[in-house]
Amino acid sequence: MMHKATRIDLFSFGTPQMRAFHLTWMAFFVCFFGWFACAPLMPVIKGEFGLTKDQIANINIAAVAVTILVRLIIGPMCDRFGPRKAYTGLLLLGALPVIGVAFSQSYEAFLFFRLAIGAIGASFVITQFHTSVMFAPNVVGTANATAAGWGNLGGGMAQTLMPLILAAIVLMGVEQSLGWRIALVVPGVLMVIMSFFYWRYTQDCPEGNYTELRASGELVSSGKREGLQSFKLAASNYRVWLLFLTYGACFGVEIFIHNMAALYYVDKFGLSLKAAGFAAGSFGLLALFARAMGGLFSDRVAQKRGLNGRTALLFALIVGEGVGLLCFSLMDSAALAVVAMLVFGLFTHMACGATYALVPFIDRKALGGVAGIIGAGGNVGAVAAGFLMKGTATAQECLFILSIFVISTAVCALLVRFSAEAHSNERKAFEDAQAQREAEAGKQGLPGEAVAA
Repeated sequence: MMHKATRIDLFSFGTPQMRAFHLTWMAFFVCFFGWFACAPLMPVIKGEFGLTKDQIANINIAAVAVTILVRLIIGPMCDRFGPRKAYTGLLLLGALPVIGVAFSQSYEAFLFFRLAIGAIGASFVITQFHTSVMFAPNVVGTANATAAGWGNLGGGMAQTLMPLILAAIVLMGVEQSLGWRIALVVPGVLMVIMSFFYWRYTQDCPEGNYTELRASGELVSSGKREGLQSFKLAASNYRVWLLFLTYGACFGVEIFIHNMAALYYVDKFGLSLKAAGFAAGSFGLLALFARAMGGLFSDRVAQKRGLNGRTALLFALIVGEGVGLLCFSLMDSAALAVVAMLVFGLFTHMACGATYALVPFIDRKALGGVAGIIGAGGNVGAVAAGFLMKGTATAQECLFILSIFVISTAVCALLVRFSAEAHSNERKAFEDAQAQREAEAGKQGLPGEAVAA
């Protein structure tokens, strides 16, 4: 019988845990690249369709709205069918609207495909589910945050690379009105390719795939209603809804910035499409390390302060995010705005990582439901920010008000409490994982601390 991994061997593909780790962040990267591929090209698309401010706001809302529903569904589907089937299906079905948006001929058609593309934002929930079942308590926060952070990097890379892909296509003699359409086909094709690798090289958990494990009796199944039961159990836990709000305050702000940053830098500061893409992309590039830092710090704090330490860290990070966002909203020069954006972006990504470092400990019997509901909270936050943008006179005013909401939401993190029994159980699981890790290190002739974290 295999066990959850107690360490992360970054350069290894030799175990099911590490294959799942690498392929799940790669799949997440491709999905987020496709999800945000339209955003840096919006200045071009705006001219193509003659879009108004309200229409652009509608498009940004559509891009994240449907993800709320799909995230609520996909979590319990992971409990029922396993992350391997869920991810493969999402990649294949999600590729259709990603490619389809390139063929839109009107605002209404573009809005429809942008709405449908939002479904691939649910990829995050599967990523967090898959790493949660593969890694032990001593490293699960780091594993969750690192996989999510590297996957989130797809959003930042889309901001930077899509204008360059368009420029390369135009240099080959293609008209810009056709070039942006060709550019948007690229992420859809990548998703189809990724679906093959995920199906071929991953398994649902360390012991194997859910279907075979249930057939052999190694995994107890509660039947076809298993996914629904997972959702109901998660929905009845007050801690889930508190983290739903905190995730709306951090990830909701993150995807809102992804969708509006390039256009904001063009309209507010007069930057070129390429310069605005690099400025907006720098926010997403923080995901390369910042989200992982949030999970790593959460694991380290938990060594001394347990679960309450994880919640206190999340509170501090969201307060830092809100203060940074407040400063960003007040900047009147492009250079200072980029600096402020990077500061608040660092706290934002770390808060996202710290949130999902808590998720595996909320309710192990309903992991998919917990991950799905909290993940949906991020999109609710983004949709709320989108409506706030529609109701304010300027983007700066929207960002200022949003910062106040973020700071207020930080209190929710402190309200997440655990029973003495839960603390005791998690402490034992944590210590058992550490002991297992040290035993494995001893067999390899390495000191415990020398093993990759």
